[in-house]
Amino acid sequence: MIEIFGKPVPGEKRPFSRATKAGGLVFVSGHSAPHDPAKGIHRGETPQEQVRNSLAFIRKILADAGSDFSRIVQVTMLITDRKDYDACNEEYVKHFPNGLPSRHTVLFGVPTEAKVGFACIALANEGPMQSMQGGPDGPQS
Repeated sequence: MIEIFGKPVPGEKRPFSRATKAGGLVFVSGHSAPHDPAKGIHRGETPQEQVRNSLAFIRKILADAGSDFSRIVQVTMLITDRKDYDACNEEYVKHFPNGLPSRHTVLFGVPTEAKVGFACIALANEGPMQSMQGGPDGPQS
């Protein structure tokens, strides 16, 4: 079964869901920090602020889908300028104090002023992949 979170409304400029859950995993689409000046929401001026705000948004999506940062197994960091790489990493590592998940970084271009965005794959808090040590019944020898 596949569950979809944050389905786009008809005519939305971004025709993708925020996340899907299937097979014990949560797949979060690429997202930059929310930006809606009319509502007083700004993604941030610096790469560090944008990383912080984008990861806060990802954290909420994961919670809505039944997961959390401690269950992330893979992250994609999307940056628009190579010059921001070190600044993005400086903030990024603060969000994973118990160990960094696997990650790759990609240069991207979107029709916004976002400096950084993230996508990730996380274990769901339910289902057959509860234990990475051998399945739902725990370690196997």
